[in-house]
Amino acid sequence: MKEQLYTIPVNEAFEKDCECPVCAMRQALEKASVEYTLGPSYMEDDVRMVTDRTGFCAVHIKELYRQQNRLGLALIMKTHMDRTIKEVEKLSKTSAAGGGLFRKKETSPAAAYMERLDRSCFICERVEQVFERYIATVFYLYEKETEFRTCFAQSKGFCGRHYALLYDKAPYSLSGKLLSEFYEALNQVYLENMKRVRDDLDWFIDKFDYRYADEPWKNSKDALPRAILKMNSTETE
Repeated sequence: MKEQLYTIPVNEAFEKDCECPVCAMRQALEKASVEYTLGPSYMEDDVRMVTDRTGFCAVHIKELYRQQNRLGLALIMKTHMDRTIKEVEKLSKTSAAGGGLFRKKETSPAAAYMERLDRSCFICERVEQVFERYIATVFYLYEKETEFRTCFAQSKGFCGRHYALLYDKAPYSLSGKLLSEFYEALNQVYLENMKRVRDDLDWFIDKFDYRYADEPWKNSKDALPRAILKMNSTETE
């Protein structure tokens, strides 16, 4: 494949004891991207040029703030604010020059710029770009390595979002008999593990009934956060 493959992080995620290895891949990528943003990269002109233009979403600016590199974040934010002020000053003059052109149902150039800025994020863009290659690598490994296919089939399945993602993306990388085998393996591992977590959640609920107070918890103590991950693709902590 001409594009870069990420076999190490993909293999590591599928070897983890987790309810969705794709979630694990994305979480590790998010963490690495936050650390990259406040690492030596923030002093590089090409990186700063992008962060000045895109800024950060509400989720990732909080993650950056938690990194405790206040000087680095302040430098990034200062030049990002410089860029924003410059753009708004320029676009607001355009709006003013238009006089009554921008009516109630129309958005001024300055407001449109701010709306685009509110939807952009350096870390989101970086994560999405690399995550796309992670998914391509899943299919590459499934096609090329028998050991990975075994690891895939023995995983604890996937959350609903990533089950759908793998299902939808599979025909772009696999075909014929291998595609049919992939769908069969994907459906089996997803449903078997959904039922496993559902049964653990059922026992968790039963444990609140006095009749089961003296019974062992089995594997149900963390059933609720695991069920939330399966259904909502998010960690509770």
